[in-house]
Amino acid sequence: MAREGGGLFAGFRVLGRFSGHVPHVLRYHGRHREFYLATAVGRSIHTYNVSNALPQDITCLAADRMLIFASYDNVLHAFARNKEVVHTYEGHKARIHLLQPFGDHVISVDVDNVLIVWNIQSEEEYLQVDFDKTTFAVSAILHPSTYLNKILLGSEQGSLQLWNIRSNKLLYSFPGWHLAVTALEQAPAVDVVAVGLVSGHIIIHNIKFDETLMKFQQDWGPITAISFRTADGHPVMAAGSPIGHIALWHLEEKKVMCQMQDAHSTAIAAMSFVPGEPLLITNGADNAIRVWIFDGPGGTGRVLRSRMGHSAPPTKIRYHGQNGEQILSAGQDGTLQSFSTVHDKFNKSLGRGSINKKKSKKKGLKLDTMALPPITVFASEVAHQSDWDGIVACHQGYITCTTWNYQKTSMGAHKLKPEEFSKHKPIDIYATAVDITSCGNFAVIGLSTGRVDAYNMQSGIHRGHYGKERAHEGAIRGVAVDGLNQLIITAGSEGLIKFWKFKTKDLVYSTELSSSPSGILLHRDSGILGIAFDDFSISVLDIETRKIVRTFSGHHGRINDMTFSPDGRWLITSSMDCTIKTWDLPSGCLIDCFLVDSAAVSLTMSPTGDFLASTHVDDLGIYLWSNRSLYSLVSLRPLPADYEPCMVTLPSTCPVQDVDVSGDEETCDEMIEYVSPEQLGEQLVTLSSLPESRWKNLLSLDIIKKKNKPREPPKVPKSAPFFIPTVPGLIPRYVAPEEENDTQSKIVNLGVLAQKSDFYVHLEQALGTNEYTAPLNLLKSLGPSNIEIELRSLAPEGGGSTEVMLSFLKMIEMMLKKKYNFELAQAYLALFLKLHLKILSSEPSLLEEVSRLSTQLEETWIHLQTLFNQSLCLLTYMKSALL
Repeated sequence: MAREGGGLFAGFRVLGRFSGHVPHVLRYHGRHREFYLATAVGRSIHTYNVSNALPQDITCLAADRMLIFASYDNVLHAFARNKEVVHTYEGHKARIHLLQPFGDHVISVDVDNVLIVWNIQSEEEYLQVDFDKTTFAVSAILHPSTYLNKILLGSEQGSLQLWNIRSNKLLYSFPGWHLAVTALEQAPAVDVVAVGLVSGHIIIHNIKFDETLMKFQQDWGPITAISFRTADGHPVMAAGSPIGHIALWHLEEKKVMCQMQDAHSTAIAAMSFVPGEPLLITNGADNAIRVWIFDGPGGTGRVLRSRMGHSAPPTKIRYHGQNGEQILSAGQDGTLQSFSTVHDKFNKSLGRGSINKKKSKKKGLKLDTMALPPITVFASEVAHQSDWDGIVACHQGYITCTTWNYQKTSMGAHKLKPEEFSKHKPIDIYATAVDITSCGNFAVIGLSTGRVDAYNMQSGIHRGHYGKERAHEGAIRGVAVDGLNQLIITAGSEGLIKFWKFKTKDLVYSTELSSSPSGILLHRDSGILGIAFDDFSISVLDIETRKIVRTFSGHHGRINDMTFSPDGRWLITSSMDCTIKTWDLPSGCLIDCFLVDSAAVSLTMSPTGDFLASTHVDDLGIYLWSNRSLYSLVSLRPLPADYEPCMVTLPSTCPVQDVDVSGDEETCDEMIEYVSPEQLGEQLVTLSSLPESRWKNLLSLDIIKKKNKPREPPKVPKSAPFFIPTVPGLIPRYVAPEEENDTQSKIVNLGVLAQKSDFYVHLEQALGTNEYTAPLNLLKSLGPSNIEIELRSLAPEGGGSTEVMLSFLKMIEMMLKKKYNFELAQAYLALFLKLHLKILSSEPSLLEEVSRLSTQLEETWIHLQTLFNQSLCLLTYMKSALL
């Protein structure tokens, strides 16, 4: 059996993805009078505003003034309003790799060398041209400015062709330079085109006369992108390279103006000068978009603004602080970054770890021998983070742990390592585990030798180690400090967990585990320790009793990470078997499990409980999953043993507004609400669910009526005459109103009405059928005064009869026998006896029924009284006994 979706968690959105290898496009919106940048990120287009996702990763991107065109595999889509797909063009047999909007048409070229011209509105093919791959493999496409219906194609063989698309004619073939064309760009001058070659040459060529105007050469490999600075009086051309460098060429002086080295850590995918402004936009596969401004001396550019994430997959993520708005992330690129769950503008990069920051800056990114290896584990605390460093991190295969400052967004002041290694660096000893105290004052670091050290975070001073020489025989697999700095818990690869006094460093307790632990995680508020083992099982240990309280098994691969929900109720684990499982600790059951196509490397749950964040193998993003139990009905029942998790696609960059609304019915088919029966058991006494006002004051109705009786009858306000009469005289005075003497009584005596009520009729029928449900339901729906009127009318002087009175008593008997609506039976009977005591004593049949009822009532009350006494006795004992 498989449940739809993830059940408990639904994909929300991804953080930290900004750019890929696909070149960006810059488009001008006439009505808004501003430029928009569009980049492809996985399956989505970012326009700083985000599009809906496509089924697969985008391979090519282009834009005109109205639409954005994006292709994946052999399908082309057109997006309107930066969001929804409005056109789909299907006809290519191979992957599309070039796009060119062209008036009312769009041109696409696939890797099989087929060029198709599409009509944008009708989605039909206007023209299809097949080129021979051996003689002319299309590698670049350009529509030269002012050339009506014409496109220029560059080839891998080096030749160029000018085509008229309308008449489907080859107008001219340029012999080229016998080197593959990698980029074509329109120069500010008409008829002039810049041609980028695989050799690093840039040729400024006049296509009208087939003349080369000037040549430039870069030493960094093929030209990946070209852009011209226009309309602000600077004849500058920028060219990108595969190693991330940018060269700026002065076109009048025909020489290099400046070089911007390491603009990106990967190839420059695309570059665009913003028309009329000294701004250059670049993007690359290093997951960064940068806007460079040229306002300095010598024409060099500086970064004006940027959006960047990890350029290599993140390895460890943890929420920072208690508001659930920042996620700290360490990546394989060696950087530590902070991503905001609120808005990208709050993202921070704390930079790369370095042995000597000053020397690193001098050497530059590519030649930096001082760079530290990537961070493997880290711990952070917000207490005192404005006073000193609040983050401590271990590096891969490195003994020194570094501190980081979140406020200053930089590496911290201290390098933490044992004193005996201050002179020399050991090769095979490295830090494996780290924790920071909740007060932010101390860091505890475990080494691969089994040694555990404590350091002061403010001064970086070594504060001692645990054990005589080392805490464990094997490598340290995890360290944790409790919330009050009383205990420190260490786990060793030899299979022992040890508890130490934090201050005195004495061993308090040691216990052997069933297998070698691979990691531990402490939930400080509840004192629960999660332990992951090398045999793929998980145990939960209570640090108060120091006993294993839960054991879970079910993963079929190495457990990568664990996280607790804020209340400590759930333990969420991820494994190399590509599953993410949620274990309910109170019940000891698996309550949720879902599959992802790439194993989750790290997990962290928001301190506010609204999101689960995950990072995955070979993926640059941090994926947010919303906790559906906060806003919809989710089954938290244990999953069966034969449960097969379904594959869940990772969320895209677009935030999901209404998560899985349509699927609620499917996911909650087992969540059918339990409807309690009217009577749980025959021996139980059940009360009605009616409010007290319906039955509690039935005996006091006459007192209530007296109390609520008005002191005087309501007076009708006298209507004023249209013309108000006045008394004749010098001073105008109004005539005093005349007193009306209305002595006529408005009470009409109609005599006794002989019409029977519904309740009366139902009671008469029940005498024959012995079914009293209908009259009882009718009585339950009435208010207190109506009930009194109905019961009064049962007596012969009220228009009733002794038979109906007998029927009413039988209804009460039925209620007492079945033991439901118990308080109603008492209230109705009490009012009936109060109203009709004289008639009951004079009628033998009624008297017999009343005596039978009396016995039944007494038996029920004795049974209830016994239960009450037992409960009261037990409660009194529990209160007074010394436990």
